[in-house]
Amino acid sequence: MCVKRFAVGIVQVFGEEYLRSPNAEDAARLLAMNKARGFPGMLGSIDCMHWSWKNCPKAWHEQFHGQKKGSTIILEAVADQETWIWHAFFEMPGSLNDINVVNRSPLMNKIANGELPPVQFVANDRTYNYGYYLADGIYPKWQTFVKLLKKPEGKKNLDFHNAQAAARKDVERAFEILQAQFAIVTGPARFWDQKMLWYIMHACVIMHNMIIENERGQDVDYSQYELLGHPVRVRRKAERVARFVASYHAIRRPAAHNDLQKDLIEEW
Repeated sequence: MCVKRFAVGIVQVFGEEYLRSPNAEDAARLLAMNKARGFPGMLGSIDCMHWSWKNCPKAWHEQFHGQKKGSTIILEAVADQETWIWHAFFEMPGSLNDINVVNRSPLMNKIANGELPPVQFVANDRTYNYGYYLADGIYPKWQTFVKLLKKPEGKKNLDFHNAQAAARKDVERAFEILQAQFAIVTGPARFWDQKMLWYIMHACVIMHNMIIENERGQDVDYSQYELLGHPVRVRRKAERVARFVASYHAIRRPAAHNDLQKDLIEEW
């Protein structure tokens, strides 16, 4: 009961602020940030995550049976470089793939209805009137998605392929951080009510964004994409390396383990 009340309270009180779509100011900041990374017009990265549903009603098992063993519910999300989640669509059954989810997602409807701030940018002397999201290969070839090149040939194509693949990891990092911070969405969901699972997932997204906002401006070092493809020289002091190697082998000595076990038995 406490978990239910907490999740509902978080969504009702903070949902409007921390589950919002980008406003004009947010969109301008996202566009500037991504342009500096080499992706003018980019609004974020999109992908899906499956949350296992342990207590899914038996009548729904086939509908919610996903890629993994058992029933799952899908979270579609858009995240930026800071892993702030700007879009969270959570309710689709695990039997669907990313294409089915995006066809039902309100994200494209918001873009088509003009509910999101207008985006206009120039790439290679050509003007585009829609922002886009980095996506993996399964997504459709829409103007709002930029996917990986299947077989990049030539240095320019390969460099773009590598940069896109690296930048697209933003949303995957957001999923990993979300699950690392909130164990409730890491393990199987144990509630019966699907609506309550919706509240729990969105409450975790809200608190995740709160943490990102709190860390913003603290000179957090995000991925350095300008180093992509260049070797990095790691400098370590010989003394420190030797100490690490000695400790590494000392910790793993079977004889020391046996001695400790015997000593503990004697103390018992």
